[in-house]
Amino acid sequence: MANTYTQCYFHLVFAVKNRDALIRKEWKGELEKYITGIVQNHRHKMLAIGAMPDHIHILIGYNVNQLTPDLVEEIKTSSNSWIKGEKLSKFKFEWQKGYGAFTHSRSQVDTVAKYILTQEEHHKTKPFKEEYLEMLVKNNIEFKEEYLFEFFNDIHNWD
Repeated sequence: MANTYTQCYFHLVFAVKNRDALIRKEWKGELEKYITGIVQNHRHKMLAIGAMPDHIHILIGYNVNQLTPDLVEEIKTSSNSWIKGEKLSKFKFEWQKGYGAFTHSRSQVDTVAKYILTQEEHHKTKPFKEEYLEMLVKNNIEFKEEYLFEFFNDIHNWD
């Protein structure tokens, strides 16, 4: 529509089913490129992406012409099929149901992007569960424990 202007930034977070550490360091860069292609094909702008063995963070300049659940479903479904098709995991790969979607102002974009791009360093001191719960609390999001991702304490990082 003419004379319509928007500026929205979304930080998306979702995890591998059962929090299995299936995203291998050897192909995480290819996964990030693949997901970037999905995001850009839907006319969103990829600002930062960071995959860890058991979860992923994505920061986008959001195209309001697509619903967030539809975008996340497309990312999950397509990347899941791609991982299976490329035989990147010797184990069954699936994303967990659900996701986190957090909005940010323009002034926060650089900080959030840096945060996403330094996930490997960040998770040396803070587990994903603690990180995710902090995001929910900081954003004043009410939640029920039974609907959160499954969290396990024995997730192993890349060697």
